[in-house]
Amino acid sequence: QVQLVESGGGLVQAGGSLRLSCAASGRTFSRNAMGWFRQAPGKEREFVAHVSRTGGSTYYTDSVKGRFTISRDNAKNTMFLQMNSLQLEDTAVYYCALFTGRDWTRDYDYNYWGQGTQVTVST
Repeated sequence: QVQLVESGGGLVQAGGSLRLSCAASGRTFSRNAMGWFRQAPGKEREFVAHVSRTGGSTYYTDSVKGRFTISRDNAKNTMFLQMNSLQLEDTAVYYCALFTGRDWTRDYDYNYWGQGTQVTVST
């Protein structure tokens, strides 16, 4: 069993920054790649970013490239999402998840999920 807990969400003005954290327990953290997804009101959950087991490879959806940075600290069983230059469209609940499948852009290839943390970007 794996437990994932996100933190770091909040209310921020457009152009501002937030850093999300995802703390993992119950399993050797470094065994799996990880990802961040988000879900805005009335929309489907969408892929945001993915990081390999070692942290050496990262992938992003086009809308966040150059603004968001995903990283992980395997010694602390924690993954991060640094979000800069936040835009109104980034408002959503952000989820971290453990990758266990083949397609890192698809949520059904992630088996364990956190409860989510709300990010709200205002004008």
